[in-house]
Amino acid sequence: MLWHAIAPSRGYTKAANELVRHQRLSSDAKILLLYVQGLPADRRGVALSEHARALGITGRAYQKAKKLLVMHGFLHEWREQGGRGFWTTEQLLANVTLHPEEAMAARGGSPVPSAVSPSERNPTVGQPGTRVVGGYTPVDEEREKNSSHPPSEPEPQDAASAGPAPEAAEAERVLLSLRHAHRSLHLGVAEARKLVKLAVTWLRRGVTADDMRRVLVSDLPVGGVRSAVGFLRHRLVHKLPEEPAPVPQPEPAAPVAPLVACVGPGDEHLFRPVPDEDGETRCGPCRREAAWAAWEEARSAQFASETEAQAHDDPYAHTPWREKFAAVQGAGAGPVMEAPGR
Repeated sequence: MLWHAIAPSRGYTKAANELVRHQRLSSDAKILLLYVQGLPADRRGVALSEHARALGITGRAYQKAKKLLVMHGFLHEWREQGGRGFWTTEQLLANVTLHPEEAMAARGGSPVPSAVSPSERNPTVGQPGTRVVGGYTPVDEEREKNSSHPPSEPEPQDAASAGPAPEAAEAERVLLSLRHAHRSLHLGVAEARKLVKLAVTWLRRGVTADDMRRVLVSDLPVGGVRSAVGFLRHRLVHKLPEEPAPVPQPEPAAPVAPLVACVGPGDEHLFRPVPDEDGETRCGPCRREAAWAAWEEARSAQFASETEAQAHDDPYAHTPWREKFAAVQGAGAGPVMEAPGR
């Protein structure tokens, strides 16, 4: 890709690389921020929504851009009720990320911590200076009014703090959204990234983002918390749910035996032997028929054996009684009394 740039001699707005390359700010949010930063002093008292309307950013697009600016510390608002009961909203839009304490200091006119460079009063006060917030430090060529040099690169960030994984991005989003639950839980991007690793552990244990947010903001002290980072770190460590029990793996299914041709009578047919009957060559019906045939044969053999034994012991066992009587009498066994009624 070819690149050519001519530095303007006047009428331009400087923008930090970290702002232009901010991955979580939409194009509408960036354009709105740069547009307001380049306004003359007499136009900075107008509400942010009016400036957005001048750019054609209205409705849901404006609400989304404003939400992103607030979430990442570029826009701060204070709503107060005056002596006559009227409510007023004061807005501070910075080209760097400001913590609530820094924004409050800039609003009140006191020196801003970390030497952050605020713009002129309405909505901010203070004199331009060197800042270290957000990891971007201007170098010599950027301090000059006119320069043809490209802006300096931001200092490389730790890969772990950048959070490329989906869990890290989700955890950082939850931590930055806690400011909407209570003002004392306001975290800057750098502070949130210090807690991302602890929050990712929650997500990997099956806790949803909404459930984690609910635990972190529930039962807060009445007066708020002194240190959002310390308070949230303590809760992320001590309220961490137990690791879910491992899901038992189902036992592997028994292998299915192949079909085998039955050797029994009748038409050719197939059957599948059961695992306990390896080597079986007959299907179930044929085995039952064979069992009945074997039982009948054994029964007939037993009956014949019993009959033969009985005949050997008593030759007249199956002879009618008249013939048996005549045979015994003829054999000289002596007179035999005939049964009554015969």
